[in-house]
Amino acid sequence: MLRFLARRSLGAIVILILISAITFFLFFALPAEPARLACGKNCDPTSLAMINKNLGLDQPVPVQYWKFMVGIVAGRDFAVGHCAAPCFGYSFVSQEPVWSTIVDRFPTTLSLAIGGAAVFLVCGIGIGMIAAWRRGTWIDKFFSSLSLLGASMQIYFVGVLALAWFVSGLGIMDQPAYYPFTENPAKWFSGMLLPWVVLSLIFMANYSRMTRSQMVEQLQEDHVRTARAKGLSSRTVFFRYAWRGAIAPIVTIFGIDLGSLLGGAMVTEYTFTLHGIGRLAVESVQLTDLPMLMGVMLVSSAAIVVFNILVDAAYAFIDPRVRLA
Repeated sequence: MLRFLARRSLGAIVILILISAITFFLFFALPAEPARLACGKNCDPTSLAMINKNLGLDQPVPVQYWKFMVGIVAGRDFAVGHCAAPCFGYSFVSQEPVWSTIVDRFPTTLSLAIGGAAVFLVCGIGIGMIAAWRRGTWIDKFFSSLSLLGASMQIYFVGVLALAWFVSGLGIMDQPAYYPFTENPAKWFSGMLLPWVVLSLIFMANYSRMTRSQMVEQLQEDHVRTARAKGLSSRTVFFRYAWRGAIAPIVTIFGIDLGSLLGGAMVTEYTFTLHGIGRLAVESVQLTDLPMLMGVMLVSSAAIVVFNILVDAAYAFIDPRVRLA
């Protein structure tokens, strides 16, 4: 297990380095000039040269990339001062440290991801198991049809309708907003409830369909039929034998989805005006803000890679038939 984790961690570092290099060098292939964007409309040559020097943009691109990567590990010195590790530089637009901006935005994304994941995972798996348990009945057909309907929905459409009905129309739910959990748990819950529900509708449909198909497939496996032949009850066979085999693929997809959500649910955050990592990524692209974009990209990629490693490591505990070589 330790060798496996060490090997996967090394591979993850290589992947993150490749992502950072591709993003960095592609940015400088754009026709836009970063220093001019940071300088503003009324920019003179003296101010432009000073910004280039302060941000290190007067050096060759490979040198800039090397200093960027070193700054993440050991910090970096700028003309405006020292940037402590992990240093992703200073925003071209706001002149604020990139890392502090990401840290400020991350609690919003974390609340959205954890709350939404809890809803769609519990409800989606529960609906899928009920449909598999009652396979072929009207309950199965009802939930299968409901899942198809949910999978065809889009967040930007459902989100706008939810805001119009439950917030503006009926007034039974609060306007979505993020409040720190430590300051006011009730406001935190009510402010994030509607985004959780809308986000979970799309994922819930996928998880319910996946759970049903996996459970139906596992119920046809030899070890499940053997358990039935031994006289075990249907409930024991369903939950003890079929369930353990069906959960592994679901955990895989959940690890990817949760990592992606922690990297920023862009559409959801924009729909509900939540200032999280996803919205920050879109703003960075629109403003051609390389340091901010690089920081968000690496944090998002790291979240996905880390959760993939954790999911792979959990396989041996979930399904005894799986062994990590």
